[in-house]
Amino acid sequence: MKAEASPLAALRLRARLYALIRGFFAQRGVLEVETPVLSAAGNTAPNIESFRTRFGGHVDAGTPQRWLRTSSEFAQKRLLAAGVGDHYELGRVFRNGEAGRRHNPEFTMLEWYRVGWDHVRLIGETVELVSAALALAGRRAEAKKYTYRELFVASLDIDPFAATEAELRAALGEVRIDTEGLDRDDWLDLLLTHRIQPTFPSDRITVVCDYPATQCALAKVRAGDPPVAERFELYLGAQEIANGYHELTDAADQRARFERDNARRRERGLGEVPIDANLIAALEHGMPDCAGVALGVERLLMAMLGSDDIRDVLAFAFAEA
Repeated sequence: MKAEASPLAALRLRARLYALIRGFFAQRGVLEVETPVLSAAGNTAPNIESFRTRFGGHVDAGTPQRWLRTSSEFAQKRLLAAGVGDHYELGRVFRNGEAGRRHNPEFTMLEWYRVGWDHVRLIGETVELVSAALALAGRRAEAKKYTYRELFVASLDIDPFAATEAELRAALGEVRIDTEGLDRDDWLDLLLTHRIQPTFPSDRITVVCDYPATQCALAKVRAGDPPVAERFELYLGAQEIANGYHELTDAADQRARFERDNARRRERGLGEVPIDANLIAALEHGMPDCAGVALGVERLLMAMLGSDDIRDVLAFAFAEA
């Protein structure tokens, strides 16, 4: 049920949530940091588009072409390589073309890193934080964890690692979609978002971990049959709230993944994005083994209020900004 909340009440709840987040990490000795919003490099991910702008000052100040960050991840990893240790950032991020009931081009992301942890241990802390946030609004939710394979078998009776592409297409049922250019991972994503995710109970925190290695993003890949990406996603009801990894620390592998991203962007007719050379250099210097997670603050606030419209938790939505 949607909670009755005025815009002022939503602003006050956001302020209380920020105080809770800062207290949560202060108790655990996790440092708050602030990193640049503008960067000389962007996000190469083919499914994310960045805003860009141009610096008009003296050329000695650096590359004039600048990108608004889509997350604080790359800068935070540079801090990890510099020895900062456990830390978090609560700040604004930007994604072009994403506007609607569940998206705003400008939003708030909480991202934190734990040195010496893997993704499994970080799942526990993420559930703790989300549960504490829900309690602020007088809500609670049970947590249930699945591996990616367990979820597909339980929900659709399909093994996502062994099913043929034809079987994946058939499992979409009556869902109609433009199939041109789709690959195996696209079909898996469609099944998750259109067939599985909508069935998650509203009073449950659902955690999905150990994704196909082809969906590794910035996660380590664990050898096995099949190999899996040490990655997790956390859902509150049917809403994705957080995405976490046992972080990749190999510079050569990271560069290769960025280059594959840009190759896919070219295939799709999208412009290439400059690879973050500063991040690669930091990984070459050495980043400690760690786990990290990014959590969408507006999505969490929506769940706290029982809303399915992001405009309910913004001071001003994009159209009125």
